[in-house]
Amino acid sequence: MNVSGRSLRSYRYVGPEDVRAAVRQGDTGTVVRTASEFAGWAATRTREVLAEPFTFVIGLDGALRLAPRRSEHVACAGGEPVLSAGEIGFGADAGRWTVREVSNQSTGYCPDAGSWSAVAQALDRAGVARPGSFTHEVVFRRCRTCGQHNIVREGHFVCVFCDADLPERWNPDP
Repeated sequence: MNVSGRSLRSYRYVGPEDVRAAVRQGDTGTVVRTASEFAGWAATRTREVLAEPFTFVIGLDGALRLAPRRSEHVACAGGEPVLSAGEIGFGADAGRWTVREVSNQSTGYCPDAGSWSAVAQALDRAGVARPGSFTHEVVFRRCRTCGQHNIVREGHFVCVFCDADLPERWNPDP
């Protein structure tokens, strides 16, 4: 996949099949491509709603898609592959929208930290100030022994399900 002249990895959904099966035709997050679209999206939310993080995906078209926090990433993406996925929180500084927190926490897509570049490009196009990287980076690995997806914590590359060693390189999508 190529966005803004850069080749980016795409991520297929690797989560539970029953979650994917629940996605209905037409389900998708709100697409936000420009600063005016972001302002229009934010204007329709209350201050309390905006105080909560949101589910996000970056579609293969490079556009940011937003949905309520407890939404499934695969539903936000309309069941399609993504360039990144996670959770994102916004705030306003001096009248300008900014990202307060952003992670790649999506156990359905398990995006690698390298997916940040797709997030950064989408936020830049949407006119939202952002940090230089994920504020909370999640490391995902699939166990080669039992096949379960793991979140690696504190650099401990051991499967929480079967105690096997986890690979150093990203591998959740076989």
